[in-house]
Amino acid sequence: MIDLPFIWAALLAFAIYAYVILDGFDLGVGILFPLFKTEEERNLSMNAIAPVWDGNETWLILGGGGLFAAFPKAYALVMPAIYTPIIVMLLGLIFRGVAFEFRYRDPDHRSLWDKGFFLGSLAATFSQGIVLGCFIQGINSADGIHYTGGWFDWLTPFTLITGAALVCGYALLGSTWLIYRTEGDLQSKMRKYTRPLGFGILIFMAFVSLWTPLLFEEVYDRWFSLPNLYYLAPIPLMVLWINGKLYKDLYSYRDHLPFLYTVGFFTLSFIGLGVSLYPYVVPRVMTIWEGASPDKSLMFMLVGALLMVPLILAYTGYAYWVFRGKVKPGESYH
Repeated sequence: MIDLPFIWAALLAFAIYAYVILDGFDLGVGILFPLFKTEEERNLSMNAIAPVWDGNETWLILGGGGLFAAFPKAYALVMPAIYTPIIVMLLGLIFRGVAFEFRYRDPDHRSLWDKGFFLGSLAATFSQGIVLGCFIQGINSADGIHYTGGWFDWLTPFTLITGAALVCGYALLGSTWLIYRTEGDLQSKMRKYTRPLGFGILIFMAFVSLWTPLLFEEVYDRWFSLPNLYYLAPIPLMVLWINGKLYKDLYSYRDHLPFLYTVGFFTLSFIGLGVSLYPYVVPRVMTIWEGASPDKSLMFMLVGALLMVPLILAYTGYAYWVFRGKVKPGESYH
């Protein structure tokens, strides 16, 4: 028998992972925007993400819509707990998109739109980190169905740390993407900033990884009991190895390697998060199977997903292939 709730959980996990990686680097470019001191650097950084940034957000729609359709009970429980950061995230994404387009069409106020692009990217990223932290630390529910927490339960030291961690992580994605897509002074500047960002994300990962097991005894036992410790120890060890490779190959002629190593950081973090949270769709409150829609609904939607997801992957891959290579001064996609 096909385990449809598990399949949909895996599909949504993939959509969220794809969004974090793909939209993460262009949000990261926005976070780094104040570091670009010349108009040429700002234009080059914009051109490095211009062909793909809006398509990257497709995965956010798939993840949010899929959660609503496939796990409506979880959606109804989680959303009241995170309304505020979700609204801030959406406003940040909207304002960022407006600033992106208007900086080309309204050169008289370009400095204003540049600030808007930075602030929108920062607000969206920090809010996503807040949502992640709120999700990890748990949603208050007395009956497992309705949210019983307060309006500001999302605002805790742990969620602030996860918010800052995601800002650092997206900035690292952005800097390594620009290493891959640019040349000259801007590339050299990004190599310079990648070192502290790589160290920062390592510290944040260690902090969150050690704090999370302390929140729940079940998570602690999963990571630190034997023989689980032997099976899971390779995850943090691989993180340290990737960090070393990032620094070693930062000045390599293979400009794509730093970005791939950063993707490795996020991939291992995602795997570690899955180890900590499985099998819950709402941690410690609702499992994947308890929160899922009826199997008939899941099967009906799965048929559509099996048609659409490959199509999304195909046009995304084609866009990246067409606009591959280095961006040059004077080029523009507008």
